[in-house]
Amino acid sequence: MQTIKILTMKKLISTLSLILIFTNLSFAQADNEYKEALQTMFKVSGSEEMYQTAIEQMFTMFKGQYSSVKDEVWVSLEAEFKNTSINDLIEMLTPTYQKHLTLEDIKGLIEFYRTPVGKKYAKKSPMIMQESMQIGQQWGMKIGEEFAEKMKEKGY
Repeated sequence: MQTIKILTMKKLISTLSLILIFTNLSFAQADNEYKEALQTMFKVSGSEEMYQTAIEQMFTMFKGQYSSVKDEVWVSLEAEFKNTSINDLIEMLTPTYQKHLTLEDIKGLIEFYRTPVGKKYAKKSPMIMQESMQIGQQWGMKIGEEFAEKMKEKGY
């Protein structure tokens, strides 16, 4: 009787172990699929290009700080960072995107960015963002001035 309980327990533990292994594998595959979709979305939306531009700007700054470094070293380092940094960024951003958007949402965005209007939006987004930031600063200054004026009227 004791041997049957031990064999049953071993089977149960083996079964649970297999379930855990397969569950982890399926989550890993789902996670990889999500990361690949996110990377595609970054590519088709123009975000990857903006990140690449940011890396180029950082390297321009670094070159000023390390002027004795040879050009071929800069070319090598910049190429390395452009590849690994984007992968690192996707790795870091995946949990945030997963919290707010499903894989199907990301796929829908990819479809959108592959349409003519999506391509146009992706191309124009950096300019829209830049102009919007300038307008936002003006708007904030206007609110600040109006607030200060109202406070002054109230005797503060």
